[in-house]
Amino acid sequence: MNREIRRSAADELFRVDGKPSMAQALPLALQHVVAMIVGCVTPAIIVAGVAGLGSHDSIVLIQAALLMSALTTLVQLYPVIKKGSVSIGSGLPVIMGISFAYVPTMQAIAGDYDVATILGAQIIGGVVAILVGIFIKQIRKFFPPLITGTVVFAIGLSLYPTAINYMAGGTSSETYGSWQNWLVALITLVIVTGLNHYGKGIWKLSSILIGIVAGYIVSLLFGMVDFSGVSSAALFQFPAPLHFGIKFEPSSCVAIGVLFAINAIQAIGDFSATTTGGLDRMPTDEELNGGIVAYGLSNIFCAFFGGLPTATYSQNVGIVASTKVVAKRVFGMAAGILLVAGLIPKFSSILTTIPYCVLGGATVSVFASIAMTGVKLVTAAPMNFRNTTIVGLAIALGMGITQANAALATFPAWVTTIFGKSPVVLATITAIILNLVLPKEKEKNS
Repeated sequence: MNREIRRSAADELFRVDGKPSMAQALPLALQHVVAMIVGCVTPAIIVAGVAGLGSHDSIVLIQAALLMSALTTLVQLYPVIKKGSVSIGSGLPVIMGISFAYVPTMQAIAGDYDVATILGAQIIGGVVAILVGIFIKQIRKFFPPLITGTVVFAIGLSLYPTAINYMAGGTSSETYGSWQNWLVALITLVIVTGLNHYGKGIWKLSSILIGIVAGYIVSLLFGMVDFSGVSSAALFQFPAPLHFGIKFEPSSCVAIGVLFAINAIQAIGDFSATTTGGLDRMPTDEELNGGIVAYGLSNIFCAFFGGLPTATYSQNVGIVASTKVVAKRVFGMAAGILLVAGLIPKFSSILTTIPYCVLGGATVSVFASIAMTGVKLVTAAPMNFRNTTIVGLAIALGMGITQANAALATFPAWVTTIFGKSPVVLATITAIILNLVLPKEKEKNS
């Protein structure tokens, strides 16, 4: 009898509307938080560095990253509106967080303008995502795996210089390129890589977090950590709306808008992986529509509170596929942990003390993984002459023009912002156009 009760209680974890106990749900919720928290705050740290934000503003940006990730996750879990075929939220067990996909473009905008310009462009991007969600069936055909794979590959490649510069200590640092920076970065990288390949269970899932902790300890021994900003940070604070302001700059809006369209389509893959891995079915049209519309609306809301663009987190999708745990209570609890962390500026301020070399050592493997995910998507299509032309030319133009600093010097500033700062937008547009105009090759009869 007791065995049947225990089995029944455990089954609650494997039902979307299951109600597992706190003892069952909390460890699994923490597992999701550990898997995503570094990826969630790192884009905010990178953007803060490029924008030249002070300690207080950097803390606010990280705080907003945690809070808005929590709120957007809750909207996906528990749809705000659910009436017939109309909903805002997918109702699926997913975790949302600040996305690396936008980092290259956000770096370009932050360098040329400011954080307010990123947030203004994000609002336009949110509108684009809503339109994609509404017309998903009609738009989806323009983004086969070959195109989305090319985009993801370009994102991964464009992030490599950021990781390498961070490993060297950050370009603004007086100790840039020192042996201490490289030693700490390499120790962090070795630990992350080792745990990824030899670790099991929580050790593998939290490899990046453990690598950062180890690198942080080593950097403490070298006296590389500055705690001056921690003491002045508040213990508890609600987010301040419009702290950074909102600015609309046309070229920035176009660049971010294109990425929102791509990521809205990409979200279909994460929603599908969640349902196939945890629920043994494909997502319904209502779930996809509701999830993408909520993605757009929540990003518009986030922009007013300083939250950078969010997206579904693939690493958490992987946890769902491996554990089969789909109870929304687990994911809601994970969102609650992020919410509490975001309300404590002391916690956010500690994250700002992590040396760039540690972040570089931890994230270079993440960026490599992003690039290789793109390669996997690309190679899912036949690598014939047509498809290799699409991928090759898109990457060549995207990466080549952005790396040649003066290539667009005689063009208007808006052209440089859209096409010359981040390779992702140009690679995306090139791939879409080539996919539409190049004739498809006939399949050879076997």
